[in-house]
Amino acid sequence: MSRLPAPRAEDWDWQIQGACRGLDSATFFHPENERGPSRARRERAAKQVCASCPVTQACLNWALRTREPYGVWGGKSTEERVQLIRTRAS
Repeated sequence: MSRLPAPRAEDWDWQIQGACRGLDSATFFHPENERGPSRARRERAAKQVCASCPVTQACLNWALRTREPYGVWGGKSTEERVQLIRTRAS
């Protein structure tokens, strides 16, 4: 059984409006072994894109719902999303 919900077009419509659309995905997903200041700089750059995005909440909701394990989604890093999930479960 897949951890992802069944695909439905309406679940993805928000992506068409994303501020990240057409940008290099490397801004949002860290390369192997990226740590420290490099990772922090890349995440800040990704979050700046998210800050001006009209669909940030839909993006974050999707990442939380699917337990997306990588990248910056909806202006939140992997670690921040894990913390949100834990907080909501409490």
